[in-house]
Amino acid sequence: MTPAARRQPRKAEPAPRAGARLAWFHCFAGIAGDMALGSLIDAGADLAELRDMLRRVPIGGWSLEAVPVLRSGLAATRAVVTVDGDDVVRTYPHVLSILEEARLPERVRARSIAAFSALASVEGRLHRRPASQVHFHELGAHDTIVDIVGTAIALELLEVDEVAASPVATGSGVVRTVHGVLPNPSPAVLELLAGAPLSGHDLNVELTTPTGAAILASLATSFGPLPPIEVETTGYGAGEQELDGLPNCTQVVIGRRREPALREPGGGQPLALLEANVDDATGEQLADAVDALLAAGAADAWLVPVVMKKGRPGHIVAALADVALLAQLRRVLVDETGSFGVRTSLVDRWAAPRRFEHVEVDGHPVRVKVGPGRAKAEHDDAAAVARRLKLPVREVTRRAEQAWWKRHGGGPPDEAT
Repeated sequence: MTPAARRQPRKAEPAPRAGARLAWFHCFAGIAGDMALGSLIDAGADLAELRDMLRRVPIGGWSLEAVPVLRSGLAATRAVVTVDGDDVVRTYPHVLSILEEARLPERVRARSIAAFSALASVEGRLHRRPASQVHFHELGAHDTIVDIVGTAIALELLEVDEVAASPVATGSGVVRTVHGVLPNPSPAVLELLAGAPLSGHDLNVELTTPTGAAILASLATSFGPLPPIEVETTGYGAGEQELDGLPNCTQVVIGRRREPALREPGGGQPLALLEANVDDATGEQLADAVDALLAAGAADAWLVPVVMKKGRPGHIVAALADVALLAQLRRVLVDETGSFGVRTSLVDRWAAPRRFEHVEVDGHPVRVKVGPGRAKAEHDDAAAVARRLKLPVREVTRRAEQAWWKRHGGGPPDEAT
């Protein structure tokens, strides 16, 4: 089975609807079920109403408290679920029957079932059994049910029509589960968020849990930067522990969608543009900065000479990257240049389709980048072959491109007869 075939099917993304009430989860430190619930309580979901509606779910022995805390100095709410001796191992059909029996608003029930269905589908694939035979273990415990159903209730209390999310942060190392030690992010998290943008932190902490991933996988219709929105309220849901250098919380932004900005039909690929002005770096350091940005995943990086304040000559160090890589490339740009600031903006890129093919020049392979009406030899390959053959680079480039056109039965457009 191919990786694409194993992925959780994602619903078609509806066109953004102006005026719809949107909740955008900013997962800069990941997301867990209690973090999602805590952020919505912090944003104004009434705790008493939330508890009353949760009591309609036919499970007992739980309590829910909203505890005000600080995470790296940021005020947040921690949703704390206390359970009295919940050691029941529930199957997916058992959880479904509980939710069907509960007297919940239809949208709350549908959102809750969607999250548990996503979990069951992924757990079934990972353990090679039908979803109907999946035993949830800790994922079917009272606290997980309260987290998922409570999040659906809070969204309803806040009258949220749509859910969206930022790129999702994950940790590293390993995590301990009922199945033993697993890599971090866990296989369930990766399966649930297949197709969504992820960003790793070098922290041996489970920043994103399967419960948090299931909430996003089942409810979020898009991932990316904050959409056009009239912000009405925000909230921060705290994780259990403090982290060094990172506020351990999930942010939610709630408001009405605005009419999207006028864009060209078919739109380009949204990318982040990062720029820093530098007037105290050597040429070697600037070149190293460009190399470091490319090595860190930038789609492109470059230097622009400028005249800065007080007539000083300087450079703009710029990079173009996927928005999911924004945080790590910003760190690279600061570390490599020593700049005190980095500015970012969202841009669209229309990239022509291209592919790589190989040709030989006197028995030496050279890659050729091929696009509409053009074939261009890769400079690094041509330079390496030129050194071996003791020829000018431009001669190797000419031969490589000529070999490609000859193979395909023609010549460059300006040489066609």
